[in-house]
Amino acid sequence: MSEAFLHNIKVAHFIGVGGIGVSALARMMLLRGVSVTGSDRDRSLITESLEMAGATIFIDHDRAHVPEACDLVIYSPAVPEDNPELRVARERGVQTLSYPESLGMISRGMRTIAVSGTHGKTTTTAMLAGVLVGAHLNPTVIVGSLLKSGSNFISGTSDIFVVEACEYKRSFLNLSPEILVITNIDNDHLDYYGTIEGVQKAFAELVEKVPVTGAIVCDPSDPLVAPVLVKAVARIADYSLGNPTSKLKLSVPGEHNIKNAKAALAVVRILGVNEDEAIELVAKFEGTWRRMEYKGKLLSGALVYDDYAHHPTEIKATLQGFRAKYPAGRIRVVFQPHLYSRTKLLLNEFAESFSDADEVIVVPIYAAREKPDPEITAEKLTQAIKAHHKKVSAISEFSAVESYISTTTEKDDIIITMGAGDVFKIGGRLTESKKVLQ
Repeated sequence: MSEAFLHNIKVAHFIGVGGIGVSALARMMLLRGVSVTGSDRDRSLITESLEMAGATIFIDHDRAHVPEACDLVIYSPAVPEDNPELRVARERGVQTLSYPESLGMISRGMRTIAVSGTHGKTTTTAMLAGVLVGAHLNPTVIVGSLLKSGSNFISGTSDIFVVEACEYKRSFLNLSPEILVITNIDNDHLDYYGTIEGVQKAFAELVEKVPVTGAIVCDPSDPLVAPVLVKAVARIADYSLGNPTSKLKLSVPGEHNIKNAKAALAVVRILGVNEDEAIELVAKFEGTWRRMEYKGKLLSGALVYDDYAHHPTEIKATLQGFRAKYPAGRIRVVFQPHLYSRTKLLLNEFAESFSDADEVIVVPIYAAREKPDPEITAEKLTQAIKAHHKKVSAISEFSAVESYISTTTEKDDIIITMGAGDVFKIGGRLTESKKVLQ
């Protein structure tokens, strides 16, 4: 770990501590004996877990939450400049770093493996972590979800640092990767980038940061990836080569997960892990929190899952995986759109992405960092989906969704809550009250 970054840090405060990335750094600090405080708008599974680990967590934001003896403040990129805790830290002259800047500080002191891409980052990072831990390479890992251990952070003893590299607002350009993974590139975060060319330009800048002694793991034949490799000086490792599909017996379904596994295996091959051992280890991967996550079985016999998919490409791939796993099942999706801007920009793509579902229920748009946009609503998305799908409806309250599913469920139903917001709570409440022992 970069000792220069951590030197003399005794007290650290985290703004937006419930975020999946910021919370990983808070956990890292706790494991190093640092006194950790943090704040967020709401309580969550993550904030409760941090409290159990020894952090002091405040709900809502107030300048009084920042400890007087604070040495470092780390904040989420979603935190506005006028946040009272960020303002008081700067007034006091406390070192303040955004989450991406913090990752960059850590990255400079490590052999960094940055896992980037519009889709598949989290699963590929988690698969890679599983293989490296299993092969005793002792990596430090920050992943954008919760692993089966319940944590999003692995504290390692080697100089290998595996990190999920997010493209939003060019955050990943803070990293200094020795090995860069690009799972794919797609038209997301257009509220920031404007066009797919804008997205590609950011990836191209990241590619240029990989040294000649490093490697870029990707599919160079992908027409959206190929242009970003033009100025690469590092060698290109094509993850689509080798690792024959017949040898990959994964525990998680879907062609997209086979690609994720191939990318992870290409990285560990570079690091010298035995191929047969790596394939055996990646086969043990059982997924992460909110990625095709099994939640339970209802009294009717219906199965409940939850998934983070919030982009049309992800929705298609995830539903294809479920259809392959349950070819005779009735797949019922409860979808929560994430961001007004994304829903508006990709309305037609969303409308066409549910072909493998038998029923789609749309709940209100999760605003996250955005203000409501009256030009786009869940009802408008529902109408767009109806042009391609015969059974789709909009339901405005979670409780009404739960009631509807509870009274219409059948034994062959596969119920999937889907989206990047808080739609997972529906599946949680359904299974809490209706689950049977297995």
